[in-house]
Amino acid sequence: MAIHFTAKEFENRKIKILKSMKEQNLNALLMFKQESMYWLTGYDSFGFVFFQTLILKDDGEIVLLTRAPDLRQSQNTSNIKNIIIWEDKERSNPTDILKNILFDLKLKGKNIGIEYDSYGLTGRNTLKLNNSLKDFGNLNDKSELISHLRVIKSDEEIVYVKKAAELADNALEAAWKTAKAGIDEGKILAEMQSVIFEGGGDYPANEFIIGSGHNALLCRYQAEKRILSDIDQLTMEWAGTYKHYHSALMRTIPIGKAHQNHFKMYDACLDALNGCEKKLISGNKVGEIFDIHAKIFDDHGYKNSRMNACGYSLGSTFAPNWMDVPPMIHTGNPLIIKPGMVFFMHMILMDSEAQLAMNLGETYLVTESGNERLGKQKLDLVVL
Repeated sequence: MAIHFTAKEFENRKIKILKSMKEQNLNALLMFKQESMYWLTGYDSFGFVFFQTLILKDDGEIVLLTRAPDLRQSQNTSNIKNIIIWEDKERSNPTDILKNILFDLKLKGKNIGIEYDSYGLTGRNTLKLNNSLKDFGNLNDKSELISHLRVIKSDEEIVYVKKAAELADNALEAAWKTAKAGIDEGKILAEMQSVIFEGGGDYPANEFIIGSGHNALLCRYQAEKRILSDIDQLTMEWAGTYKHYHSALMRTIPIGKAHQNHFKMYDACLDALNGCEKKLISGNKVGEIFDIHAKIFDDHGYKNSRMNACGYSLGSTFAPNWMDVPPMIHTGNPLIIKPGMVFFMHMILMDSEAQLAMNLGETYLVTESGNERLGKQKLDLVVL
């Protein structure tokens, strides 16, 4: 079986969830986030694009409701024993089947938590779910119950995070070797992905971000692929991924020759990253990281070029993105930083007027004594 954690690890996770459910007076939790299902049971699938849910009852009983293609998927990748299949057919309504399951579990009239804020629960299915469970029990939005527990990584998880960081470093090395004038962005992507897969890694939860020229100012993947000009700029954001755990990096690389403002922007990014690193310490608040990021950029004169967030938690995530939020690093976030948290901190400057970009991003593990930068590559501005 393709299960990546020990039985003891899974048991500890279940105990934490049940404790939180008891504190919040919940008799059951309906999981729709694939990350939650993977964390609790090992269940590994993209079947969440259809209706499926994992039920955890307050006595520890677990039931998965899913489709036929995920029967063997769940048997091969998880410790789930009770798997119920809803049938694909015209006018099939799996939310009514779920209601019957909950009735059989003696949850009528009970307090039921639901992961509403989930890519695995569409708006239409939410309407069906609420209609099916109307007057059945007390429904509560508990979208972040497991997410808050997952923020602090266990020793077993940290092993995978560090392997992901190694793969991300290898991808950066491949980019440095490949990128130069006359090279297609697609070739760079191919070399970066190649070393990750060859190193035992996985698909990332979202596309690598790559853009040159005018597209170097974009923070999202888009389909245009350019051939690098003699004088150019290349922005990349990517993640090494191992057992679905992510470690991200971000760089802007001048091609041929750097503009004089590239150097100034880089100095600001490095100052901001160093400032954020000093704030990423157990006991501080997450929002304090953003505030120092904003102050440093503003002091450098880049208030209009910076973002309104400078990072987020990373962990085991599924499509459509590798951001394991909450928590997001933005002003006012009151979450107290603790050992075992993993954060990607990105220093992003996009000067629309001059059409210049500069970005520097690294992933960090919070430790008892401070933090560890998981990427081991140099932070220097590399001009290719």
